[in-house]
Amino acid sequence: MEFEYSDASQQWFEAIMTTHQEEARSRAFSLISEGTKTDSGCIETPTLDARKVRFKGRQVAAYRFVFCILNEVLAGYDDVVRHRCNNRRCINPEHLEIGSRGENLQDERDFSANGVDFGLL
Repeated sequence: MEFEYSDASQQWFEAIMTTHQEEARSRAFSLISEGTKTDSGCIETPTLDARKVRFKGRQVAAYRFVFCILNEVLAGYDDVVRHRCNNRRCINPEHLEIGSRGENLQDERDFSANGVDFGLL
């Protein structure tokens, strides 16, 4: 028997995927439809900073919720959802990817040095 550790975040996403997947997907698409599409392809939430969403007893960043639910990713505490567009208000699933905190820090450094090439998104 092999033991596999999962933290509280992974357990929550697993419970959502198992018992509330359709409701969660509906909520994710609802968040996307409420957003505003920009010229760069971002879908921005109508908030000043990253929007939060409450679902089944937990509050998470809307971009994390959208990415994990639509891609069926059981993101743990150490996993971050990276914005390839460097826009924390963006919830466009095509602009998001899972990564580590180190990769996210490198993204920030790359953006500071080079900006965002929206043609690559």
